[in-house]
Amino acid sequence: MMNRVRLGVNIDHVATIRNARGGGHPDPVRAARQAAEAGADGITAHLREDRRHISDSDIDRLAAEIDLPLNLEMAATDEMLAIALRHKPHAACIVPEKREERTTEGGLDVAAKHRQLAPLVTRLSDAGIRVSLFIEPSAVQLHVAKALGAPVVELHVGAYCDSEGAEREMHLRRIQEAAVQGASMGLEVHAGHGLTFETVGAVAAIPEIVELNIGHFLIGEAIFSGLTSAITRMRGLIDTARAEALGRASA
Repeated sequence: MMNRVRLGVNIDHVATIRNARGGGHPDPVRAARQAAEAGADGITAHLREDRRHISDSDIDRLAAEIDLPLNLEMAATDEMLAIALRHKPHAACIVPEKREERTTEGGLDVAAKHRQLAPLVTRLSDAGIRVSLFIEPSAVQLHVAKALGAPVVELHVGAYCDSEGAEREMHLRRIQEAAVQGASMGLEVHAGHGLTFETVGAVAAIPEIVELNIGHFLIGEAIFSGLTSAITRMRGLIDTARAEALGRASA
């Protein structure tokens, strides 16, 4: 069991607020620096085709000015491939993207898109970029991700976060089972989408999950408590959940 779960902080929605009015405030690069000081292990940014939040200049600055590993979320397009190859971020997480969606809706169907994804994964990997595929917690998706040669999968946990009671427990079991299966196949397992103070603990406690990526909730919570406070609290909840899981495992 990993002793510590890495926390990637997604700064997209700092840029969303900036873009609502234009200009340079609030600055997502400043947010990335603050996240680093508050205990983040990496910075995630999604450069969308329509540039609705993160911009090309944001990626330029993040790559040049931030010491933490940069995880570039990107659609499987030639344009985004060229940008990733130019900047060579630490990691590139390939996600589904539709123009009309407000946020990423579900995992990437790698089983249906494997022919499109195969050359993309190869070119990113050959450039030294760690490829992650954002998928549903499904055995089929895991097997195809492995066959594509991606070393990392990020499990979409939105259905778990959005449900309650018995349904939430069912989705949590799916995540747990997928994490075990992915790790047994040699994949590094991450998780993200929709995690909050309430929902993060059960996911952080899953032994096979080594990284969580959280953004929208932290930026929203920062309005009330400040970004440093929100990240520090999230970091503490993650660490506590993993420590308790370690304690149960060794008992």
